[in-house]
Amino acid sequence: MNRTESSAYAALPTCGTAQVATRDTYHLAEGPVWDPIRERLLWVDIEAGAVYDGRLAGDGRIGSVSRLVTVADTAGTVAISATGSMVVAGSTRLHYFNTEGVRVPGGELMHGEGRRFNDGKPDPAGRFVVGTKGPGNESLVRIDAEERVTTFDDDLSLSNGIAWTADGLLLYSVDTLAQKIYVRSYEPNGEVGERRLFFTFEDGYPDGATVDAEGCLWVAVWGLGTVIRISPDGIPVARVDVPVPHVSSVAFAGPDLDTLVITTAREGLTKSQLDRFPLSGSLFTTDTGITASPPRCGTANDHILRKDQNEDHAYRPSGVGTTRRPRER
Repeated sequence: MNRTESSAYAALPTCGTAQVATRDTYHLAEGPVWDPIRERLLWVDIEAGAVYDGRLAGDGRIGSVSRLVTVADTAGTVAISATGSMVVAGSTRLHYFNTEGVRVPGGELMHGEGRRFNDGKPDPAGRFVVGTKGPGNESLVRIDAEERVTTFDDDLSLSNGIAWTADGLLLYSVDTLAQKIYVRSYEPNGEVGERRLFFTFEDGYPDGATVDAEGCLWVAVWGLGTVIRISPDGIPVARVDVPVPHVSSVAFAGPDLDTLVITTAREGLTKSQLDRFPLSGSLFTTDTGITASPPRCGTANDHILRKDQNEDHAYRPSGVGTTRRPRER
């Protein structure tokens, strides 16, 4: 039995059926993002330090999966620019990749002390907003093109999913272990208002999040095997059940942005749990009948890449400079 059936959200109507979309599983798949220009899906396997890409088929399957880049670090999340350059959130710094896949490492932005960057996304102006995971008193920060850091929160249990409304004027942010989602105003110049409590979970732990075209927030619920849709008024209105317990993040994908992609994890599961839920760590998809607004495809990293374009740091990620990238096995 899926835990959702006995949870506080059991009475919610279901919205689509999650089907397994990848052949392989990942230890901690996270951060799905749709690249509309190149019509591909990107995601990370955090502990492996890997960024993957794949093609979304009409039946919801994700094929032609490749390990796009690998860092000798954790990979908390990935963002893609219109040109195809990328930002990957490492443990204590950002890693910048130009369109040839050459890495330009950013500066050290915080002391480790058991802490690492976690989930993040570019804001409407391309500045990178990212949170931290660690022993406590975690932060949500913004990093601009000069790598100046602005702190929004410094009292979180575990900073996780973030999402903006379509107009970019509201920012949702997740505090996982506190089981809370906050919302605040977000101005085009980057000024933010005071955070307000948007929603508190009675069961499960909120993780990654995204917003649909109707302004509703979709939240992956870790430990509960479900994704919850919450109205702009903070009312749960629907759910998508997933046949594994650790659901980590969500994103709308596809040419019409009508396929919900759901990442999951094997992390934290015992052998007996993995035997019971063998699809843990897979990516899932579902047709919810709902679409998202066009994603913003931009980061502020091009300035950093241009500034450092003459330095080759003797690093070449998987597949760069070869005739074929290694395929998923």
